[in-house]
Amino acid sequence: MTNIVLFGKPGAGKGTQAEFLKEKYKLTHISTGDVFRFNLKNDTELGKQARVYMDAGDLVPDELTTKMLIDEVNKHSDTNGILFDGYPRTLAQAEALDAFLVSIGSKVSATVALEADDEILVQRLLERGKTSGRIDDQDESKIRNRYEEYNEKTAPLISYYDAQNKFHSVNGIGSIAEITDRVSKVIDSL
Repeated sequence: MTNIVLFGKPGAGKGTQAEFLKEKYKLTHISTGDVFRFNLKNDTELGKQARVYMDAGDLVPDELTTKMLIDEVNKHSDTNGILFDGYPRTLAQAEALDAFLVSIGSKVSATVALEADDEILVQRLLERGKTSGRIDDQDESKIRNRYEEYNEKTAPLISYYDAQNKFHSVNGIGSIAEITDRVSKVIDSL
């Protein structure tokens, strides 16, 4: 299995890139945001718990996020690989993902970080918030809080994956096609 982790702050283009990459490499795309929205929309117990954190602009706790993601991965046991979009976001999640993948005879193949300036990303999210209906994309202070959480909790994963020679940084500014080409070069080199 080829398992790719897409990193990047909210608005960096992970979901957009995932749409192209899943087709090109025949991977199953698992978006943390989509998994959360499914649980929220269907008012599951996990969704109710996640709503409290998301509405405040905070990251959902590791244990809850990991439970949702493992449940989702288990639905796709016959896949060529997984494209993780928005997970892991913390060291604890990365360790939990590694342990889970080892338990099913797999591993993370690479991590790809879409890098972009915060000010550009804030504007992207505010624009997206005008049409997405997502409360967390309509309030600049909540967006900036998400970036602070990212810097505090997610950025340390760079060292974790870099130590395993699995971390790749990609410029996330440019046309969708240009960014897809940059990410594809990383995946093709694996």
